[in-house]
Amino acid sequence: MDAASIVGYMASICMICGYLPQAVQTIRTRETDGIAMPTFLALGAGSVLFVAQGILIDNMPIVLANTITTICSVIITIIKLRNDRRKRRLK
Repeated sequence: MDAASIVGYMASICMICGYLPQAVQTIRTRETDGIAMPTFLALGAGSVLFVAQGILIDNMPIVLANTITTICSVIITIIKLRNDRRKRRLK
């Protein structure tokens, strides 16, 4: 394995470790008040684009890490949208 692949896998682990705790916390608590939707949508879109890039350049670390972060982003976004809709109904 070359140095670029090692760095790529290390970056993937960092990305996953950054997203996964937020996803787990949000799934457990259903608390989304502190999440800024525009920021989270931008991060999710970036993850999707990185998956596409990884596929195009045949780079598995990019594909794996960003597939996981995309899934986390989708889950958190769905919970956030449901919570926001519920709060609007209660007003």
